[in-house]
Amino acid sequence: MTTRHLYLARHGAADAFGELTGAGARQAGLLGERLAGLPIDAVWHSPLPRAVASAHELARHLPGVPVAEAAELVDHVPYVPSTAETPPSWTGFFDGYDDAEAASGRRLAEALVARFAKAPDTTTTGTRPDTHDVLVTHAYPIAWLVRHALDAPPSRWLGLNSANTALTVIEYRTGLPPTIVMFNDMSHLPADLRWTGYPNGMRP
Repeated sequence: MTTRHLYLARHGAADAFGELTGAGARQAGLLGERLAGLPIDAVWHSPLPRAVASAHELARHLPGVPVAEAAELVDHVPYVPSTAETPPSWTGFFDGYDDAEAASGRRLAEALVARFAKAPDTTTTGTRPDTHDVLVTHAYPIAWLVRHALDAPPSRWLGLNSANTALTVIEYRTGLPPTIVMFNDMSHLPADLRWTGYPNGMRP
């Protein structure tokens, strides 16, 4: 049986212009230290600057591991729910999304799943039985991949959020449903770097 280990992480904390902050760089470095003991095959990142910088910062702790851009990881709304599917707290969020924008987001979401949410292709020459890929992306794509792994209704991505550089791990095995090993784990971060990217509030 082959397994694809997918390590999902939201980019580090960013400023209002979408650039990685000093705190975000520290977060990414600590995530890199955590992943350093694993046989990582590749680090993939969103095209947006905060994700690019985060990926290269964490990759400093993964010598020899290739770092590459994946367009499917860009920040996007994967599914625009109907009015009946939209929770009251999200009312108004989707105002202004036209059919073309919704379709574009859905195509990206489908491409994301098609590329990464599957077991390794063992027919490819040189492929190891197990693969380990890090995806540095944004909260919405992570939510979509978790929703997909759970085979939940499309609108359920709305109920999931990820803190900056929190770690989510999904495993894909041949012939079996995906396994969510962990979600939004921040144990590599000190208290002052946890829960960034979430609305202000009391957190454990």
